[in-house]
Amino acid sequence: MFTGIIQCEGDVVSVRREGTERRFRIRPHEPFDGLTDGESIAVSGVCLSVEAHEQDCFTAYASGETVARTTLGELAPGGRVNLERALALGERLGGHIVSGHVDCVAVVKGVERRGESLCCRLDFPAAYGREVIPKGSVALDGISLTINACGANFLEVNVIPDTRRRTTMRAWRPGSRVNMETDLVGKYVAHMLGPWSRREGAAAPPARGGGLSLASLREAGFL
Repeated sequence: MFTGIIQCEGDVVSVRREGTERRFRIRPHEPFDGLTDGESIAVSGVCLSVEAHEQDCFTAYASGETVARTTLGELAPGGRVNLERALALGERLGGHIVSGHVDCVAVVKGVERRGESLCCRLDFPAAYGREVIPKGSVALDGISLTINACGANFLEVNVIPDTRRRTTMRAWRPGSRVNMETDLVGKYVAHMLGPWSRREGAAAPPARGGGLSLASLREAGFL
């Protein structure tokens, strides 16, 4: 589990292709004291496990499924990534709850300066629109951000100077592709309410005054 507060950037030292899979060697810009093999690290928002580590580098593997759903397949030696180690109990939860399981790839459509901040608009597949709400949370390339405005297939976020300076966001341009993870809590709520929605093929909501029953609870997925 992560928070979306990036600890530092990292340089991609090497990429080894094995069919559809990738094995990355990454050098963090800051020391990762106490790093252990098997530890989880979010690499631009993608949860990967440390296979091996040296004093200043670690190696992580990405499966074909992970490569297909994220931008990791586009990484090359010399590239930069955002890095965050897994949250330890007792630490501050400065961003929001992030799993590191990317939902889709979003595309930057516009970057507009507003004072010292940048307003960025990104498009994403409409299938994830119900999990994106105004003033809700989203993780973009692993960065916890607040959604200023959104629609069925787009969202806008405000990027403050410090975030831009500390992350790969400063390289965002129209056409940039970024990993997107919608809010974890919203996913569970949407899944639980799925049987009650009016989308095609779903069960209609119960009539008012119908109350609860074992059948309705079972239909909603609670039993």
